[in-house]
Amino acid sequence: MNRIISCLALCFCLYSCNNKRLENTKELSTEIKSSKIVRVTNTQLIYTVDEWGKKISKLSQKSLLEAMAKDPEHAKELCADPARVAIIGALEKEYGVKISLLSASDTSNINLNKKEQELLQAYLYSAKSSAPLSDNVQPLNDTTVVYNVPADLLICKTCMSDKTPSFALWRLLFDKKEILRKVDVKKLKD
Repeated sequence: MNRIISCLALCFCLYSCNNKRLENTKELSTEIKSSKIVRVTNTQLIYTVDEWGKKISKLSQKSLLEAMAKDPEHAKELCADPARVAIIGALEKEYGVKISLLSASDTSNINLNKKEQELLQAYLYSAKSSAPLSDNVQPLNDTTVVYNVPADLLICKTCMSDKTPSFALWRLLFDKKEILRKVDVKKLKD
């Protein structure tokens, strides 16, 4: 009888010892690496946002144009919420960024930061005077950085067709914590 009880206890002990801990070591090591303290200067942060912003805005523009060409009757809805396009939604998750399109009417949008409203008014002034528009990186506060770049002319005409001057601006709102979590420190430029 004692042999049966000790055999059952041994089987129970072996059964309860599983290899779950070994499966989680990769996840645990990536979590430890992501929580390491990293020194990133403000210049490096701005450079990273500029680099990512250019890449993300090109991909977003291309995918929005393709989506509008496939489904022209829903183009206005896609302009209002670009994240409905699968690639743009995936980019938002991958980089931890909020992607949206702004227009001239957003200069009075109270949901935007004061600095963003001023920047948008400057873009509007440049568009009215037919001056060339370029991309821009602005730290808004201690936790967010915004990257703005003018949208393609076809997007401007489709999304803001009734506005004069017709201009649209990509707004990529980055969270500094997400940037620090996702940036490869070894690839940062001094």
